[in-house]
Amino acid sequence: MFRVISGRSVQAARLLAPRSAVLVEAVRGRKSRTDPVAKSKVGRIKVPPPVDPVEMLVLKERYSEYELIMRALRLEFKEEVLRKKYEEETGSQAEERARQEEEEHRALIHWNNQENLRMLKARILRVQKEEEEAERKKTEAAIQREQQLEESIRLREKEILQLQEEAKNFITLENLDQRIEDALDNPKNYNFAVDKEGKVVKRTVLQ
Repeated sequence: MFRVISGRSVQAARLLAPRSAVLVEAVRGRKSRTDPVAKSKVGRIKVPPPVDPVEMLVLKERYSEYELIMRALRLEFKEEVLRKKYEEETGSQAEERARQEEEEHRALIHWNNQENLRMLKARILRVQKEEEEAERKKTEAAIQREQQLEESIRLREKEILQLQEEAKNFITLENLDQRIEDALDNPKNYNFAVDKEGKVVKRTVLQ
């Protein structure tokens, strides 16, 4: 059986009570768990108060906005606290890291400039070689065209000389009688047969 004591004698009761006893402090205005339901509340059914749908919708929207704002504020404060903590713990390391990154950046910029200069020189040499090669090919093409023109002129001159030599044997009004007499004095027979090898095998007799 539990013993109920008042608030004034709590300290004294705790000092005087044996170790095996359990003290239960009475609370004014509340019933204990073992007290029965009041007669006026027997059979009473609790009905929740009616809720306005419009008001509930507005409250949900406002509560969502409130949650978003509070979450953003918490994240912002957390980030600020972590940043300050990190700066306090690694302030010198951050400065050293920043200095190293700056030096590395300068070194990379210098290397990039040197590489760009090297590529520029290589590109200039390549362009010069390409221009020289193009000029050489152009000169060779001009020399080849000139040689072809000279060869063509030489062949034309040779043909003209040959035609001039052949023209000496042409029949003209001046040598017509002489050519007729020569043809009568030296008749030629073109009525003959040849074998597969091109040899004359049969010839008719001139009348």
